Amino acid sequence: MDLINSLKVAASGLRVQSSRMRVIAENLANASSTADTQGGTPYRRQIPTFITEIDRVSGAQVVRPGDTILDRSDFGSRFEPGHPAANDQGYVATPNVNTMIEAMDMREAQRSYEANLNIVTATRQMLARTIGILRA
Repeated sequence: MDLINSLKVAASGLRVQSSRMRVIAENLANASSTADTQGGTPYRRQIPTFITEIDRVSGAQVVRPGDTILDRSDFGSRFEPGHPAANDQGYVATPNVNTMIEAMDMREAQRSYEANLNIVTATRQMLARTIGILRA
C-alpha cells in the first residue's frame, strides 16, 4: 500500500470515529431525560454502525459511517410519583443509556481517533522526507 492509500484509510477512520463520538455524546446528553407525558417513551440509546467498502480510485479498503440503529433493550424506571410522565404506580420510564458503557465507548473511540491521527502524522512526515530526498 502506498502512502496516499494509507492517508485515505486513516482519514476514513478519523471520520468514522468522529461520527461515533457524536452519537455517544448524544446518548450521554440524554441519559437522564424522561418523557414529558404519561405513557410517553424516554430517549432510546443509539448505536453507530460502520460500513467497509473499497475505494474505487485507489483500491484501498476504507470505512464509512452506516446507519445509526436504536438499542431495543428495556427502559429503566424510577419511583417519582409527582412527575408528569409517572404511571399509575408512580414510576417514570428512564432511558436505556448506561453512562459507564458510554464512557468506555467514548474512550475507545477517542483512542481509535488518536491512532488514526498518528498514522496521518507519520505518513505526512514520510511524504515530506521523500520530497526532501527527491529535491537533493
